[in-house]
Amino acid sequence: MLGFLRLRFATLVRVLRGQRSLLLENLAIRQQLVVLKRRPPQPSLGTVDRLFSVVVRRVWSAWKQSLVIVTPETVVRWPRVGFRLYWTWVSRIRRQVGRRQAPQQGRDLNFRKVAENLTWGAPRIHGELLMLGFDVSERTISLWMKRAPRTPDLPRRWRAFLRHHRDDIAAMDFFTVPTVTLRVLYGFFISGHDRRRILHFSVTRHPTSLWIVQPLREAFRFVSGPRFLIFDRDAEYGLEVPIAARSMSLTPVRSSDESLWQNGVAERWVESCRRDLLDQIIAVNERHLKRLLSASIRYYHEDRTHRGLGKGTPNGRSRSIASGGILSQERRGGLHHGYDRAA
Repeated sequence: MLGFLRLRFATLVRVLRGQRSLLLENLAIRQQLVVLKRRPPQPSLGTVDRLFSVVVRRVWSAWKQSLVIVTPETVVRWPRVGFRLYWTWVSRIRRQVGRRQAPQQGRDLNFRKVAENLTWGAPRIHGELLMLGFDVSERTISLWMKRAPRTPDLPRRWRAFLRHHRDDIAAMDFFTVPTVTLRVLYGFFISGHDRRRILHFSVTRHPTSLWIVQPLREAFRFVSGPRFLIFDRDAEYGLEVPIAARSMSLTPVRSSDESLWQNGVAERWVESCRRDLLDQIIAVNERHLKRLLSASIRYYHEDRTHRGLGKGTPNGRSRSIASGGILSQERRGGLHHGYDRAA
């Protein structure tokens, strides 16, 4: 009985509905029946069927009521899929669209300029690129600069900093050397930061501030001294050493307590001297130690290469252009050797 009433009610609704809506509903149902009659038994919607559903959705507001095979969400999704397929096909056409793409070489060169010139802005980089023949806008340069890696090469920046200041810096320091008689000798040296040269060295048993003043005068007597002199806070320097340094137009700079890195060049030379010489021999007295240090410093200046000097030597050892045999000469009493080509 309930089914009969439902059928009668549906018939009444269809009679009262407009003729246009009834025709569209019949058309949609017939189209779905055609799909169901296809082989294989599992119905499949083709491209024409999907286009039909999309068109019906556009012209009929009650289109959802007649759908049996597919859901309304599927029909709504079809136009979006077609939109993506259309623009995918359009994007594959190889033709210039929009602004002309900037060359990759110009982009790489921009990143290089940003990394190598930390204070340059977009206008200056843009001008440099124009001079090199790259026709790009300043706005493009600004966008590229935001994408440039911001990891500056700190060792390179420190090398540039030291290269500009090393001519004006000198350092001095003490180091201890035990002797065969269980006494302690004090080695004193003054080094320049420009070429890592040892400007003066001395050996004593009892260092005092007045004794230190004399090596200072000898080191900077005939050459124009640097502007700054770095030394630590040893009690041996007293008050006389800073006063003597100022009288020679030097600005004394004391390092902080237990901060060896603040006088790194001097500490590095002490480490090299210990590793290459003092750890291999036993000093007998002041005269013996001074003779050993003299030979060691001569080898340090003339033969030993330094990474901080581009694998060069403090005295500017030139590369050999001769093609003769290799000659070996003893240095530091045979602990090391110097090599050169025969003429």
